[in-house]
Amino acid sequence: MTATIEDRDAAVAQVEGLIRDIPDFPKPGIIFKDITPLLGDAEGFKTAVDLLAEDLQGPAPEYIVGTESRGFIFGAALAYRIGAGFIPVRKPGKLPSDVYACEYQLEYGTDALEVHRDALAHGARTLIVDDLLATGGTARATGDLLRRLGAEMLGYSFIIELGFSTPANT
Repeated sequence: MTATIEDRDAAVAQVEGLIRDIPDFPKPGIIFKDITPLLGDAEGFKTAVDLLAEDLQGPAPEYIVGTESRGFIFGAALAYRIGAGFIPVRKPGKLPSDVYACEYQLEYGTDALEVHRDALAHGARTLIVDDLLATGGTARATGDLLRRLGAEMLGYSFIIELGFSTPANT
Protein backbone atom coordinates (compact mmCIF):
# COMPACT_ATOMS: atom_id res chain seq x y z
CA MET A 1 0.00 0.00 0.00
CA THR A 2 2.76 2.49 0.82
CA ALA A 3 5.54 3.80 -1.35
CA THR A 4 9.20 3.64 -0.50
CA ILE A 5 11.11 6.84 -1.07
CA GLU A 6 14.84 6.37 -0.70
CA ASP A 7 15.74 10.00 0.00
CA ARG A 8 12.78 11.68 1.70
CA ASP A 9 14.56 15.02 2.12
CA ALA A 10 15.32 15.17 -1.61
CA ALA A 11 11.72 14.19 -2.44
CA VAL A 12 10.31 16.91 -0.18
CA ALA A 13 12.73 19.47 -1.66
CA GLN A 14 11.65 18.43 -5.17
CA VAL A 15 7.97 19.00 -4.33
CA GLU A 16 8.63 22.26 -2.47
CA GLY A 17 10.67 23.54 -5.42
CA LEU A 18 7.66 23.11 -7.71
CA ILE A 19 5.29 25.23 -5.58
CA ARG A 20 5.43 28.96 -6.26
CA ASP A 21 4.25 31.88 -4.18
CA ILE A 22 1.84 34.39 -5.71
CA PRO A 23 1.67 37.51 -3.51
CA ASP A 24 -1.61 39.37 -2.92
CA PHE A 25 -3.88 36.66 -4.35
CA PRO A 26 -6.82 36.39 -3.96
CA LYS A 27 -6.61 39.46 -1.69
CA PRO A 28 -3.86 41.87 -0.65
CA GLY A 29 -1.72 40.38 2.11
CA ILE A 30 -2.39 36.75 1.12
CA ILE A 31 0.43 34.68 -0.37
CA PHE A 32 -1.20 32.06 -2.59
CA LYS A 33 0.62 28.74 -2.91
CA ASP A 34 0.40 27.88 -6.61
CA ILE A 35 0.60 24.12 -7.20
CA THR A 36 0.17 24.27 -10.98
CA PRO A 37 3.93 23.87 -11.62
CA LEU A 38 3.87 20.79 -9.37
CA LEU A 39 0.87 19.33 -11.18
CA GLY A 40 2.49 19.99 -14.56
CA ASP A 41 5.67 18.14 -13.63
CA ALA A 42 4.94 14.41 -13.98
CA GLU A 43 7.77 13.27 -11.72
CA GLY A 44 7.07 15.96 -9.11
CA PHE A 45 3.36 15.12 -9.00
CA LYS A 46 4.13 11.41 -8.67
CA THR A 47 6.60 12.18 -5.87
CA ALA A 48 4.01 14.28 -4.02
CA VAL A 49 1.46 11.43 -4.15
CA ASP A 50 4.10 8.88 -3.15
CA LEU A 51 5.01 11.05 -0.14
CA LEU A 52 1.34 11.10 0.92
CA ALA A 53 1.17 7.30 0.55
CA GLU A 54 4.42 6.80 2.44
CA ASP A 55 3.07 8.77 5.40
CA LEU A 56 0.12 6.41 5.90
CA GLN A 57 0.40 4.43 9.12
CA GLY A 58 -1.98 2.19 11.02
CA PRO A 59 -5.20 0.88 9.51
CA ALA A 60 -5.67 1.54 5.81
CA PRO A 61 -8.32 4.09 4.88
CA GLU A 62 -11.31 2.76 3.02
CA TYR A 63 -11.98 6.24 1.65
CA ILE A 64 -9.89 9.26 0.87
CA VAL A 65 -11.92 12.44 1.34
CA GLY A 66 -10.81 15.38 -0.80
CA THR A 67 -11.89 18.96 -0.23
CA GLU A 68 -12.79 21.17 -3.22
CA SER A 69 -11.02 21.78 -5.29
CA ARG A 70 -7.32 21.15 -5.00
CA GLY A 71 -7.91 18.37 -2.49
CA PHE A 72 -9.68 16.50 -5.32
CA ILE A 73 -6.44 16.33 -7.27
CA PHE A 74 -4.24 14.87 -4.55
CA GLY A 75 -7.02 12.94 -2.84
CA ALA A 76 -8.17 11.13 -5.98
CA ALA A 77 -4.59 10.31 -6.97
CA LEU A 78 -3.85 8.96 -3.47
CA ALA A 79 -7.08 6.93 -3.44
CA TYR A 80 -6.08 5.35 -6.75
CA ARG A 81 -2.52 4.78 -5.50
CA ILE A 82 -3.65 2.88 -2.36
CA GLY A 83 -6.81 1.24 -3.71
CA ALA A 84 -9.33 3.26 -1.68
CA GLY A 85 -12.58 4.95 -2.65
CA PHE A 86 -12.73 8.71 -3.11
CA ILE A 87 -15.33 11.06 -1.61
CA PRO A 88 -15.54 14.69 -2.74
CA VAL A 89 -16.44 17.42 -0.26
CA ARG A 90 -17.76 20.33 -2.30
CA LYS A 91 -18.80 23.96 -2.17
CA PRO A 92 -22.56 24.54 -1.71
CA GLY A 93 -24.89 23.65 -4.55
CA LYS A 94 -22.47 21.34 -6.41
CA LEU A 95 -23.69 17.93 -5.21
CA PRO A 96 -26.88 16.49 -6.73
CA SER A 97 -28.25 14.48 -3.77
CA ASP A 98 -29.13 15.12 -0.10
CA VAL A 99 -26.20 16.71 1.74
CA TYR A 100 -24.86 17.71 5.11
CA ALA A 101 -23.42 21.24 5.15
CA CYS A 102 -20.93 23.01 7.38
CA GLU A 103 -19.86 26.69 7.40
CA TYR A 104 -16.30 27.63 8.36
CA GLN A 105 -13.84 30.50 8.54
CA LEU A 106 -11.10 31.06 5.97
CA GLU A 107 -8.01 33.15 6.56
CA TYR A 108 -9.73 35.78 4.37
CA GLY A 109 -13.49 35.24 4.89
CA THR A 110 -16.12 32.53 5.35
CA ASP A 111 -17.29 29.63 3.22
CA ALA A 112 -19.22 26.37 3.44
CA LEU A 113 -18.77 22.74 2.41
CA GLU A 114 -21.16 19.89 1.68
CA VAL A 115 -20.99 16.11 1.44
CA HIS A 116 -23.59 13.59 0.31
CA ARG A 117 -25.47 12.11 3.25
CA ASP A 118 -25.02 8.62 1.77
CA ALA A 119 -21.33 9.01 0.90
CA LEU A 120 -20.16 6.19 3.16
CA ALA A 121 -21.28 3.60 5.66
CA HIS A 122 -21.22 4.36 9.39
CA GLY A 123 -17.79 3.50 10.80
CA ALA A 124 -15.95 3.63 7.46
CA ARG A 125 -12.25 4.48 7.84
CA THR A 126 -11.45 7.85 6.22
CA LEU A 127 -8.46 10.08 5.60
CA ILE A 128 -8.95 13.75 4.72
CA VAL A 129 -6.59 15.05 2.03
CA ASP A 130 -6.14 18.64 0.89
CA ASP A 131 -3.33 20.54 -0.70
CA LEU A 132 -2.91 23.16 2.01
CA LEU A 133 -3.31 23.60 5.77
CA ALA A 134 -3.53 27.28 6.71
CA THR A 135 -5.86 28.17 9.57
CA GLY A 136 -7.42 24.71 9.70
CA GLY A 137 -10.98 25.92 8.99
CA THR A 138 -11.48 23.82 5.86
CA ALA A 139 -9.99 20.73 7.49
CA ARG A 140 -12.12 21.20 10.61
CA ALA A 141 -15.29 21.64 8.56
CA THR A 142 -14.52 18.50 6.54
CA GLY A 143 -13.93 16.59 9.77
CA ASP A 144 -17.22 17.88 11.17
CA LEU A 145 -19.03 16.60 8.06
CA LEU A 146 -17.42 13.17 8.39
CA ARG A 147 -18.36 12.96 12.07
CA ARG A 148 -21.98 13.66 11.07
CA LEU A 149 -21.73 10.72 8.66
CA GLY A 150 -20.39 8.50 11.45
CA ALA A 151 -17.01 7.97 9.79
CA GLU A 152 -13.92 6.78 11.62
CA MET A 153 -11.40 9.53 10.95
CA LEU A 154 -7.85 8.28 10.65
CA GLY A 155 -6.37 11.73 10.19
CA TYR A 156 -5.45 14.48 7.77
CA SER A 157 -2.82 14.74 5.06
CA PHE A 158 -1.57 17.90 3.31
CA ILE A 159 1.03 18.82 0.70
CA ILE A 160 1.64 22.29 2.22
CA GLU A 161 1.39 23.46 5.81
CA LEU A 162 1.60 27.21 6.33
CA GLY A 163 3.36 28.53 9.39
CA PHE A 164 2.27 31.85 10.84
CA SER A 165 4.49 34.14 12.80
CA THR A 166 3.41 36.73 15.29
CA PRO A 167 5.29 39.98 15.91
CA ALA A 168 6.95 38.33 18.94
CA ASN A 169 8.24 35.51 16.72
CA THR A 170 9.62 37.65 13.87
